Parts: sequence; C-alpha cells; structure tokens
Amino acid sequence: MPFDYQRGRHIPVGDAQIYIEETGDPAGQPLVLLPGGLGTLHDFDAIVAGLPQSLRIIGMDWRGHGRSTRGSGPLSYAGHQADVLAVLDHLGIASAGILGFSDGGIVGYRLAAACPQRVRALVTLGAQWRLEPGDPSIPLLQGLTRADWQTRFPEAIAQYERLNPQPDFDALLADVKQLWSDISASGYPNESVRQMVAPTLLVRGDGDPFLSLAEAAALQARVACAGLLNIPFVGHAAHEEATAVFLAVVHDFLCLPCPHGQAE
Repeated sequence: MPFDYQRGRHIPVGDAQIYIEETGDPAGQPLVLLPGGLGTLHDFDAIVAGLPQSLRIIGMDWRGHGRSTRGSGPLSYAGHQADVLAVLDHLGIASAGILGFSDGGIVGYRLAAACPQRVRALVTLGAQWRLEPGDPSIPLLQGLTRADWQTRFPEAIAQYERLNPQPDFDALLADVKQLWSDISASGYPNESVRQMVAPTLLVRGDGDPFLSLAEAAALQARVACAGLLNIPFVGHAAHEEATAVFLAVVHDFLCLPCPHGQAE
C-alpha cells in the first residue's frame, strides 16, 4: 500500500518530530525507505506496492522535509544518520534493511559503515559516496533555485507547504544546498565505505548527472559485498523511469534469506 500521509505518526527525536509511516507486514523483517534531499515519502510512490509485502516497510521524512519538523541546528548527513538510528531505537529495531534514494543512499552508506550491526542489507539509488573538487554535480546542486525546483517538479513545493507543520521552502533549500556541499566529517562517507560489510546493491540510471558510472564502479570496488545495477536510458530517478527493471532486481535481492548468501 502506498504511503498516503493518513496512517503515520511522529517520533520525537531531540527537538524535532520525525514523521514515519508503515506498510507491509508488521511482523516482517524491517526495511526502512530513506528519501532524497528536498523529497518526501512520495519519492517511493512508484515502487512501494512492488516491494516485498512480507517485509515491514517503514518510510520516514527527513527533519524539515515532508511532515517532519525542522528542529534546530544545521542539516547534515551525520544528523540524518543519527535521526535514523533514533527512529530504529524508538521502534525497538536492532537491524534493518535500508533502501535509500539519493541523499537517503548517502545516509545508508554512513549507517552501514559506522553501524554495521544495524544494517542487514543496503540498496542505494543515485547516491554519491564522495564529493571531489571539480565534480560535475557541484554546479548543478549549488545553482539550484526555487524556480528550478518548481519547473522540474511542478507539484512539489505546494505539496511540501501542505504537508509540513512549519513550511519555509526557501530556508529548506538553503539548508539542503549547504548539506550537499559539506566536505567535512559530517558529510559524505568517503573512504569509510571500506568498512561496509552488509550485502549492498548499488543502482544508478545511465544518464544520472550526479553519480557517474566511474564513481559507482569505484565505490563497488571498495565495498566487500556489493553488486552494481546500471539501468540504461534513464536518469537520476531510475526507480520511476524504469520501475519494472528496478523492482525485479531489488525484489529478488531483498527476498533472499540473507542477501548474497551472507550469514545472519
């Protein structure tokens, strides 16, 4: 069942209220869905119904996004990581699968590297693992304006303003652009990805301007148990543009008793 913002609840995390919503089997293995930057649970509309419904599927909105409140302090990937762990702790979940799109995948890398016991399996889509000088994504990310977002996603800003308890899209955009350019220890995981041990499926669209094939291959080479799915003729949101292909591989990956034959 798709996320509908009717069946969820807020979890207090520090001075923020993090919105979560669940579907699938409440008794199943947990799978946490992490959206992209400036995105919401609606990032997964195309795939939620096609994911294994034997899983306990948990979606969460980042602080300041969707129906989650902002709280104080700067946004960071480290902060998002801490919020995911706080939500898992609140729900009494010791270990979960993670499926992260874009920013959600970056947080997934950080979680799998820093807290290997908490991540059973990881699927990332269009998620960078480092930001080097001269990366072609930098001008694309830093040049983004409200008008650009409105043009690319005509309903997104109005949807955000309907959902969020404290809507301020211009402030959120500034916060997220700062997060995207963070090259400190609170930002991208960089070489810490070598510490990842969870079975990992890296997915990208062949036309993704934010994660090149070379960067995806470099990441795969650093992760002990990683497969790479490069989907042709689609871009950053490959799960929306090639839903059947994405789901066919991801469904099988998640349904294995322990992906890639790893021991529990």
